[in-house]
Amino acid sequence: MRLTRIPRSLVATAIVSGVAVPAVVGSGAAGAAAATPPVKCASGQAGLAAKLQRDITASLEHRTAVTAVSLRDRSTDTVCTLRAEQKFDSASIVKVTVLATLLWDVQRHDRHLTPREAGHATKMITASDNAATNALWKQLGVPKVKGFLAAAGMTSTVPGGNRAWGLTQITAADTQKLMNLVTEPNEVLRDKARAYLLKLMSKVVPSQRWGTPAGAPRAAVTHVKNGWLSRAAHGWRVHSMGAFTGGGRDYSLTVLTQDNGTMDAGVATVEAVARAVHKDLGSRR
Repeated sequence: MRLTRIPRSLVATAIVSGVAVPAVVGSGAAGAAAATPPVKCASGQAGLAAKLQRDITASLEHRTAVTAVSLRDRSTDTVCTLRAEQKFDSASIVKVTVLATLLWDVQRHDRHLTPREAGHATKMITASDNAATNALWKQLGVPKVKGFLAAAGMTSTVPGGNRAWGLTQITAADTQKLMNLVTEPNEVLRDKARAYLLKLMSKVVPSQRWGTPAGAPRAAVTHVKNGWLSRAAHGWRVHSMGAFTGGGRDYSLTVLTQDNGTMDAGVATVEAVARAVHKDLGSRR
C-alpha cells in the first residue's frame, strides 16, 4: 500500500502513517507563536556559514510552522542547526530507524536478511508501506529498537509504544546522527548494511520524492525518506531527511516541521529550506 495524503478534516482520530491513535487536543499554534531561535552555522569554508545562516533564516520568514533543521556537509566541514533538540512526532521517517535496527540486529546474529524481511524493507522505504512497517516493528519489538538507539547514540529518540511507531519522538540532532551512521563508515552499521539502506532510499517512488531533494543538483545521487501526519494538536507534521552524494557532494539535510495548517504548507516550508541549502552549497563548488 502506498501512502496517500491524509485529509485535513480528520479530527477525532489521527492517522499515523496508517496506524490509528488517539488525537491529543491542544493548541496547535502554541509552538508557532514562540520566537524563532537563530540558525547556527559553522564552516571550514570562508563565508559559507554566514551565507547559509542568512539564507535558511530568510527561507523561513513569514512561515508559521515550528521548524527544526540539521545540515552536515563533509566536503566543506559545514554544520547548521535550528531547534536541533526539539522533539517531534516522527511519522514515517522513523522507517529509516526501523530498517537500521533490523540491519543492526542481523549483523549481531551473523545472518542475512530473509526474503520476507527484504521484501518488507523494500516496501517500507521505497513506498512507505505501513503493513510492512507494522510487520518489522512487531518482529523487532521496542526493546531491540531501544538497543539500536543506544548503540547509535540517539539518546533523545523515544520509540512509540505498541504499533504506534509513527509517534516515536525524534529530534533533528538524533536524525542527523542516524544520517551520519548511514553515510559514513562506523562500528554500528557495516558498509554492506549502509549501502543497502542508501540504495533503498535512492529508489523512493516518484510521488514521495519531495522535501529535501527540492533544488538538489542533478549530478548528485539523492537518498530521501519523508513523513507526514496530522493530529488535533500541532496540526500537520511534515518531515524530510535526505543525503546527497556523488559529483563531489557529500552532505545530508534534515528538516522537521509541525504546526502546519495543511500538508502542502509543510512541504513548502521543507522545500524552501532545501532550496536555500542546495543553492548555497552548490555555489561554493
